[in-house]
Amino acid sequence: MKPKKAQRYFVDEEKQPGSEEVKSAQDSDKRTESHKPGPSQEKSENDTRTSGRKEHTKRRTDKHKQDGHKHKRGQQSKDGKAEPHWKQEEEIELYDDDEFRSIENRSDPFEGEAPVPVETVERYERGKKNKLNIRNKKLKEHLQKKEEKFGVAAKQAARAELLLPEDSGFLEADEGDETHQILQTDLVDAVDITSATKSFELNLPQFGPYHMDFTRNGRFLLLGGKMGHLAGMDWITKNLMFEINVMETIRDVQWLHQETMLAVSQKKWVYMYDNQGTELHCIKKMNDVLKMEFLPYHFLLATCNANGFLQYLDTSVGKMVAQHVTKCGRLDVMTQNPYNAIIHLGHPNGTVTLWSPNVKEPLVKMLCHKMGIRAVAVDKSGLYMATSGMDRQLKIFDVRTFKPLQAYRVPYGAGNLCFSQRGLLAAACGNVVEVYKDCCKTTQEKPYMRHRMNTTITNIGFSPYEDVLGVAHAKGYASLLIPGAGEANFDALEANPYQNKTQRREFEVKALLEKIQPEMITLDPNKISEIDEGTMKQRKEERMQIFGIVPKKVSFEPTYKMRGKSKGLKNEQRKQGKKEAYRREQIREEMNEKQREKRFEKQEEGRHEELDGQPRHALDRFRKK
Repeated sequence: MKPKKAQRYFVDEEKQPGSEEVKSAQDSDKRTESHKPGPSQEKSENDTRTSGRKEHTKRRTDKHKQDGHKHKRGQQSKDGKAEPHWKQEEEIELYDDDEFRSIENRSDPFEGEAPVPVETVERYERGKKNKLNIRNKKLKEHLQKKEEKFGVAAKQAARAELLLPEDSGFLEADEGDETHQILQTDLVDAVDITSATKSFELNLPQFGPYHMDFTRNGRFLLLGGKMGHLAGMDWITKNLMFEINVMETIRDVQWLHQETMLAVSQKKWVYMYDNQGTELHCIKKMNDVLKMEFLPYHFLLATCNANGFLQYLDTSVGKMVAQHVTKCGRLDVMTQNPYNAIIHLGHPNGTVTLWSPNVKEPLVKMLCHKMGIRAVAVDKSGLYMATSGMDRQLKIFDVRTFKPLQAYRVPYGAGNLCFSQRGLLAAACGNVVEVYKDCCKTTQEKPYMRHRMNTTITNIGFSPYEDVLGVAHAKGYASLLIPGAGEANFDALEANPYQNKTQRREFEVKALLEKIQPEMITLDPNKISEIDEGTMKQRKEERMQIFGIVPKKVSFEPTYKMRGKSKGLKNEQRKQGKKEAYRREQIREEMNEKQREKRFEKQEEGRHEELDGQPRHALDRFRKK
């Protein structure tokens, strides 16, 4: 038999399950089951039970009010036995009507929204507000609403900073100590287990020296050895994606828009592979490539080769966008400006040139060092450029004015440079890695951190959104902990380290739809939204050549008319008709004036001929000339 479902009732402490009243109630239930009443009798009995329950509940509530307004859960009976769980009720607090009204009428001590610091809001603002000196009322209202939306968005973004899960910070040393004296082993012992696992080293002495690259979200690592070893891995979980040997010399490796595609510069041509190591394309138009850079917002793969050619390939359609001859010899130093997608090239004569796919000549040519350039790096904001040369100097330039800001003397000369997301500059000098903090704004006497490797360093790079510096050397790869290097929080719509397969597919489709055309790559991206005054003047001149006359603007306001003749459409039609009539009249007068001038010129020419002593006859116009 199935047990009957238990019902909950409010039971007094004195009336326990073993009392006489409960037994009598059970007997009455049995008699009711044996004798089934008619419909009318059943209805009257239900009404009686309902009224009895209401009175019982009322008495129970009054008693609770007298006892202290609370009903406690888990009370025991007089025999010392606990009540069944179906009779135990949660703790309930009952209030009188007066108490409830007093709570309801209380005033909020903190009215309105929580205040937001002004400095926090300024970080999210989109520049200064526009001065709206506009006559058109509709356009003015529309722009005012837009400005209000921008202000609300900035406040919401500033208020949402409380929800950011991580905080950023740098390494601080005790009194008398320096941060560059702290070793990586000391850092690993001091940090938590998750951060300690990010410091590791791969010993691969057979196929080096190596080149490396991180994806935009900082999750995946790509390694390419000179002897043909190629491997991709999730360096956080240490899961290997693929590992192959291309049986050719590898000069450089580069992730494309996602971790599903990568480009490898091999002995002759550039090859493309997927995340399983399968060869997808062989681009024979790009030969002898030494360095590669990928522009993620334009889907452009920029390469420079040993013959001095700079090439741009659109990876979304497989089309060669541009090919420039730099005429500066071998090109093995290249980087991109993340702010405006301009390519910076370093040359053996000590100059740095800035290139765009739209112009065949360099946009800017700077003399940075007296000797050849070894490395170039540009920070995330696009304001500062770091260069190192054969003269063992490390210089910082302002990209806006193209003037030097700082100059440092490096013992062995920096062969590789790299900026982190928070402005730290890493320099590889032989087998030593030095990291500088705030070196662009102020002169630094000592490095922020320093680490010595056993072999020569060939390539370095900071992992996005992680305090990790990747170092590729002649015998493998090393991951170093650099506190404060990466951004503490990421934008999942921009770069999501934890994206799944569906999110990755949607991100790829969205990126293709929002792809920026290569024609929009300029030194100043803000100029795209400005009006080209030169083009407007050219258009006016073209109209003058075609029509001969450019009619003047006419201002006409129609008078008000009754019976619906002054509606918007009617007024506009009247305006256009009046303007066209005025323009026709103006053009007719100017044409007549030009004809009069031509006639007068002809008359003057005839007078001059008569004065020369040659009498004119009426039939002279029929003579052969």
